[in-house]
Amino acid sequence: MKKKKEDQGKVGKERHYWLLKTEPGEWSWEDQSANGGLSNWDGVKNKQAQKHLKAMLLGDLCFFYHSGAKARRVVGVVSVVREWYEEGNDGGGAVDVRRVGEMRRAVDLGEMKKEDGLKGFGLFRQPRLSVVPVPEEVWKRVCEMGGGYEEDEGESGEAEVGDHGDG
Repeated sequence: MKKKKEDQGKVGKERHYWLLKTEPGEWSWEDQSANGGLSNWDGVKNKQAQKHLKAMLLGDLCFFYHSGAKARRVVGVVSVVREWYEEGNDGGGAVDVRRVGEMRRAVDLGEMKKEDGLKGFGLFRQPRLSVVPVPEEVWKRVCEMGGGYEEDEGESGEAEVGDHGDG
């Protein structure tokens, strides 16, 4: 399937996919939604996770993932609306993300681990990393598993296709 120009990030660049983890007690999907859908994804201290944040481009899509003992699951989708920028004097920074839509059905970590098509996904190999790249085929499969996502503008994400963060 060929990507439309408006579906790409910067001109000539293909859209990339990511997974952003957050503890629901720190910043939940409900917090993201109540905040007009817009927040800065900051507080990431791990250098590898920061490297992933710095690689994000406008228009990239990210799974919003609840971590923690009781809620390990993909619950929604956000889009990068501002690329990496420095914050403070400690070398930290952030990207801004906006709510795209809620998964029709949350996709649990245990369910993802049982899927043959998701073997080798970075989320499984580096479970403590808070920002994880998502290969396009994994993105599509997780979207299928969750029945796609409901977009705010009343459209639906195809099943094929505030301050927080912990490093």
